[in-house]
Amino acid sequence: MDAELLYASAGFILFVLGIWSLLLHRLLIRKLIALNIMGSGVFHLLIATAEHHGEPADPVPHALVLTGIVVAVSATALALSFGRALRGDGDD
Repeated sequence: MDAELLYASAGFILFVLGIWSLLLHRLLIRKLIALNIMGSGVFHLLIATAEHHGEPADPVPHALVLTGIVVAVSATALALSFGRALRGDGDD
C-alpha cells in the first residue's frame, strides 16, 4: 500500500467519522469537535491528491491545507466564544 492511498483512506475515514459524530451528538462542543475531525479528513485528502508517483508534489494543495488550518483554528475559536456567550458564561 503506497502513501497516497493510505492518506486518502485515512482522510475518508476521518471525514465519515466526523459526519457520523455530527449527526449522533447533541452537545455543541461535540459537534464542533466533529467538524474539526471532518476538516482533518479533508486536509488528508488534499495532501493525498498532491502526491504524484516519481514527480515532485504539487505545492498548491499544501498551501491550501496550511491556509485551511489557520481558518479552522480561527473558526473554532470563534465558535467556542459564541458557545460561551450562549451559555451565559461571560465576564459580566
